Amino acid sequence: MTGVRNEVVEDGDDDQRLDRWLRSRFPALKQGKLQKLLRTGQVRVDGARAKANDRVSTGQTIRIPPNINEEIPLSQAAIVGGMDIEQAGRLGDELKERIIYIDDEMIAINKPPGLAVQGGSKTETHVDGALDRLKMGSKERPRLVHRLDKDTSGVLVLARTRKSAAKLAKAFQMRETRKIYWAVVIGKPPHEGGNIDAPLAKHPGARGEMVQVDEDQGKSARTRFRIIDNAGKSMSWLELEPLTGRTHQLRVHCQLMGNPILGDGKYGSIETHNDEYEGSVFEVGIERRLHLHARSLHIPRQGKQMIEITAPLPKHMLDTWRTLGFDPDDEQAQPFDL
Repeated sequence: MTGVRNEVVEDGDDDQRLDRWLRSRFPALKQGKLQKLLRTGQVRVDGARAKANDRVSTGQTIRIPPNINEEIPLSQAAIVGGMDIEQAGRLGDELKERIIYIDDEMIAINKPPGLAVQGGSKTETHVDGALDRLKMGSKERPRLVHRLDKDTSGVLVLARTRKSAAKLAKAFQMRETRKIYWAVVIGKPPHEGGNIDAPLAKHPGARGEMVQVDEDQGKSARTRFRIIDNAGKSMSWLELEPLTGRTHQLRVHCQLMGNPILGDGKYGSIETHNDEYEGSVFEVGIERRLHLHARSLHIPRQGKQMIEITAPLPKHMLDTWRTLGFDPDDEQAQPFDL
């Protein structure tokens, strides 16, 4: 790598610690070296010196020095990421089978539910630790340009080069992309469709850190929704489009509407009951897992038409569709306003 470059903080990284933001991009970066880079002012945030525990915000510019170790071998990446070489290799091979789009600039995979995108103190298996296996002939290691929650499945885009990573990150930051999610929620929303506008903030709670509506300290969070189909008044199939990118935004907004996402044990009662079923909804053969899926991503390409990448439903959601009589190929399921 030659020369200094700048990277812009994306929506999905909002309120993340600076040291974690950096290590997610450079897995071989040691804490000692990171502290030295910060202490000597080689890493800066919006031109100013920063500390490891400073929180980054959407739209901020991070100065990346030329000696930060951009490219690392698989063995080193796997160890730093908490995964051994064999583990990273197996996961990488599995992710290859889940590729749903590839060109010279990016790869899109259909991320399975239950797989984290990045590592953490209690997360040993994650997409980031296996990215060396997804070079697919490229000289550079793929880069994450957005995030999905661990339990959310669907379209996850990886940039294949540093240049394409900058372009894709900018597209996400400038809201040039469209992200369409499918969810099954408990009950039926009071309206066929509309907008949810409720600011969100993170607060400590009995079950760990929770995202909550906070009119005073919360950051703007907006979601569009519409009902595609419903199983009476018991459950509904929703299309959700986040117009901002706050943590757990869709889950909290659905809860706020009075229709928590099926299987959401954090923001909605996992034992929710319905008038039309005896006992829990899970007694009718529905799996006790989060029913939230990043169905499609629409990405602008310079000099080309918008690319639409669509991810098939995971097995547990497809089974639920069949149980409730929903049809994923229904014309009504086409994204609105396209």
